[in-house]
Order: sequence, then C-alpha cells, then structure tokens
Amino acid sequence: MRRKVIVSAMAVAVTALVGALGVTHRFPSKPASAAAPAVPTVPVVAGTVNSGDVPIYLQGVGTVIAYNTVIVRSQIQGQITKINFSEGQTVKTGDLLAVIDPRPYQAQLDQANANRSRDEAQLTNAQANLKRYTTLGNQGWATPQLVETQQAQVKQLQAAIKADEAAIEWAQTQLSYTQLTSPIDGVTGIRQVDIGNIIHPTDPNGLVVVTQLEPISVIFTLPETSLPQIQQHLANGALKVEAYSQDNTMKLDEGSLDFIDNEIVQTTGSVRFRANFPNKDHKLWPGELVNAWLLLDTRNDGLTVSASAVQQGPQGPYVYVINADSTVAVRPVKVAQVSGGQALIDSGLSAGEQVVIDGQYKLQPGIHVTILHGKAAQEAAAQAAQQMPIP
Repeated sequence: MRRKVIVSAMAVAVTALVGALGVTHRFPSKPASAAAPAVPTVPVVAGTVNSGDVPIYLQGVGTVIAYNTVIVRSQIQGQITKINFSEGQTVKTGDLLAVIDPRPYQAQLDQANANRSRDEAQLTNAQANLKRYTTLGNQGWATPQLVETQQAQVKQLQAAIKADEAAIEWAQTQLSYTQLTSPIDGVTGIRQVDIGNIIHPTDPNGLVVVTQLEPISVIFTLPETSLPQIQQHLANGALKVEAYSQDNTMKLDEGSLDFIDNEIVQTTGSVRFRANFPNKDHKLWPGELVNAWLLLDTRNDGLTVSASAVQQGPQGPYVYVINADSTVAVRPVKVAQVSGGQALIDSGLSAGEQVVIDGQYKLQPGIHVTILHGKAAQEAAAQAAQQMPIP
C-alpha cells in the first residue's frame, strides 16, 4: 500500500515538471533589445578661417654687406708707441687708434721752421739793401747792375721762403701721420700690430679693419619673373624690406629697397636687389645670411588659415572643412602665399568656416570628428607646427 502511494507521488511530480517544461518551451522569455552601434569619430584640432588685412611678401635669401670697410694703414714708417682702442670697440670718424713715434717727424718740422726763419731774416736784410741801393742809384752813386743784382737776391730769398713753407707743410703732414685715426664710424676688428712693433705703409693687413654697421645693407636675390611686379609697385613709392634670421623665427630689422641690379644672372634666372637698414641694434652683421621679405602690397579682407591645414593631393592643395553635423568634407583651395605659418587663400574657403589643422591623416570624406579643446588641442597644434616645414 505504501509503495503505491510513493509511486503515485512520483508520477505527479514528473507530470508537473513536464508541464512546466512545456510551458517554458511554448512561451520563451523575450530577449533584450540590441544596442545601436556607435558612430566612429576621429579626434582633430580645428582652426577658423580668418579675414583681415594680409601683407603680400616676396621672400629671398640675402647676405649682409657693410656700407664701408676700411683697413687702417700707416702712411709712414715708425714704431708703434701707443694703442688707443680695444678690439670690437665702436669708434667715430677721427677717433685716435694708435700713435707712431713722432720724434723723427717733429725734428723734420723743426728744421723746416728754422730754415724759414733764416731765409726770412736774409730777406729782410736783402730788402733793406735794395732800398739803399735804389736810393743811391737815383742819386748816381750806385750802378744799375748793383740794383738789379740786389732785386734778384730779394726774389731768390722770397722763393726760398715759399719752399720753406712747403717743407713745413710737408713736415706737418708727415707728423700728423704719426696719429692713426679712424676714417669712418664703425666697429674695430682684430688688431694686427702690437705696441713696440714697426709699422710700414706696405703692410698688407695694416693696423686694424674698421667696419661700418650703421646703416648697413643686404643684397638678396629673387626670381626674374618677379621683376615686373616689383617695378610696378616701386613706381608708387619705396618698398619696405624686413630682414629675418635663417629660420624665420627672429625679425632683425626693417629697411627699404634701395637698388635693383642692372642685369639678370643667367645661370640662376634671378635678379639681385639691395636693401638698406638702419641697424641701430647691430642685429645685422657683415657676412651674415638672412631671409629678406620684400613687402609688395597689403590685401584687404584677405582670408587666412593655419598653413598646417593645407594638404597636397593629386589635384592640388585642399583642406578638410568641418560641417555642421561634425562630418568633414574635402575642399580644393587656391593658396596665394604661405608666410609666418599662415596660408593666404585666394579661393575655396569663406570667413568663419572651421577646418582641420591637425589629424588629417586619419580622415576620409564624410567621417565624423571630435574637436579637441584646451591642452590637448594646444599640444597637437604645437606638434603639427614643428613638423611643418618653414616657408
């Protein structure tokens, strides 16, 4: 009896389990809805197209040339007894640089003065005798020959005095040469002669080289194709020229175009130009290589964008423009010039548009972008500027 009860209970349990499984099979649980796939985005640094007055430059490489460079040489031979300058010193015209032993030349001057005094005394006596002989000749006590001889002696002594005065002037000139002075305003170079040495007029290096630094000039070259444009603007007035260091990071001075060479260099197809600079701070140094920026014109309401935004493709330069929906599009542009890290755009962009200035290598037309801001954008922009070649 007990066994029948146990079997019945097991049968009920099995039946209930099967029913539960059937219900589960016929009414499966509803799966959770799948999440929408995320749209891929690319982080970029953006820049804005600006509008304003943009200077138009022509850039060339030039060499700084001193206006005057003088080798200070002695015109007489003698021993240097005094040096009155330091190497690298700024001097003015007439400043004393060195002294040659003046004693031999002072002695020559003293002798010439003495000769003149002697001849002047003899002339005074000869003139007195001529006066007496003339009076006696008028009274018949002196012959005409005696009077004429005395007249000739007076003239001879007068000529001797003139020769003495010429000798004095020559001796004074020689004595003045014992003081070596600067013939120009400038800066002294390395001294070539020390105190105690004998200096000669034939010494090839002289005493020292004095170089004029204020003002100074820069001779630079530009392609011959730019010559008509320069001449056209030059007809309206002087053109400003700015001198920059070789890496274009430091402005050295501002000057003006002074001269255009009278021929074209056939081997390079270029024209030489000269610009003058006041050089008050002595940032331009003779022999230095600099970049010369010739200002031709100023474009009003010119469009500029960071030069790193401009990319080169098979069809020419282009930029990535950021649309309102954060997608990018390729926009061909025409670049007028690249200067100071900014590109002047002739066509293809409008003021206020946003363009990608860093991160282009990950982009394709239509892709979504995320614009970086703050420190991340500054670091990316700085890295792009370092990698960008200097125009």
